[in-house]
Amino acid sequence: MIKHHPKFELIQSFVNGELPASLSAGIAVHAEMCPKCSQIISQLTEQVAETSFEINMLDNVISEDNRTSLKFNELSETEINTESMIDLITDSNDTFKVEPELVKTITLNNKPYTLPNALKNMPLSKTLHMGKLSRARIQLNENEIHTSLLKIEPGGAVPQHTHKGFELTLLLEGSFNDENGEYVKGDFIMLDGTHTHNPVSTEGCLCFTVANDALHFTKGINKLLNPIGTFIY
Repeated sequence: MIKHHPKFELIQSFVNGELPASLSAGIAVHAEMCPKCSQIISQLTEQVAETSFEINMLDNVISEDNRTSLKFNELSETEINTESMIDLITDSNDTFKVEPELVKTITLNNKPYTLPNALKNMPLSKTLHMGKLSRARIQLNENEIHTSLLKIEPGGAVPQHTHKGFELTLLLEGSFNDENGEYVKGDFIMLDGTHTHNPVSTEGCLCFTVANDALHFTKGINKLLNPIGTFIY
């Protein structure tokens, strides 16, 4: 059961088109798996559409007051022939072919994964293997923001670390746990420099990750990994 969701403010920014593509994709993928957030997004989208429609209507009314326009009853039947328009539509024999849904998979360490709809058309780099971690960058060209698919093999872990910026982890398959509990498919975990954790996956997992700065490893010999902190997420 999904327990971790995007904050309302983040969903609102998503609906308003204010987020970078990486975070927008994360929320879209989460919504595919979470009926609760999908409903919130639908309701906010309707509100935005209604507001936009009302503003456009008001603009049109103001514009009409400032110019002379033709009245509907002044138009001839040759200019507007409603019956002909209806006949043209209803008499059409055109058929619409429904295209089969595109399925895109990625194979990491010989295991295939089906990608969510929001990620299907995003280009992926070659996979980098680091012990029990495998990472393929999603190439969105967002400068300092790095977006990836990260696989943790069964029994694998990301060493204890904190974050110089923000880190989004969205579970696509499997589960992992850290100091704050267990996370399952669909969980949307947003962290920053106030958080320190050590994700461990017993059964293995695949995550969609977004980070705008390097991880900062905080414990023991793993501190030696800090120069390559940007290579994991």
